[in-house]
Amino acid sequence: MRNLFNCLVFLVMGSLAHAQGPNPSTEEAEMEVKKVVKTFFEGFHKQDSTIIKSTVADEIVLQTTGRSKEGKTLFKTEEFSGFLKSIVGIPETTKFEEKLTSFSIQVDRTMANAWVGYEFWLNGEFSHCGINSFQLINFDGEWKIIYLIDTRGKEGCRD
Repeated sequence: MRNLFNCLVFLVMGSLAHAQGPNPSTEEAEMEVKKVVKTFFEGFHKQDSTIIKSTVADEIVLQTTGRSKEGKTLFKTEEFSGFLKSIVGIPETTKFEEKLTSFSIQVDRTMANAWVGYEFWLNGEFSHCGINSFQLINFDGEWKIIYLIDTRGKEGCRD
């Protein structure tokens, strides 16, 4: 009888430990996701492809959407290698900054979404604004960006 009791206690304790699991709390996961996004932009601003690559999965999808001058919806997919080349190739004389204005992060198990407002400034002048929507996956304890789509426009996100 005592062995049966010990087995039941062991099973219950094991189940509780598994339920709490090695997964961090949602708040911790949100902070980790935010850190990955900020690291992505650190690499972006430093024009450092190594930093940027450290934040993304092997197969990442980059897309953008906006409106043409005529009001038609634009939608474009960009190759990640082309994106890196364009960032690294920006001349030193060109000053750019993507100011992050807001964060909304949602996490469920191994998937996260970061909805990040931004303003883009070029040589000290406002260029455009919008939202970056990052999709991330937690690969065995490490969050990586798998998908990034952004909106771009000149109106609607500044005071």
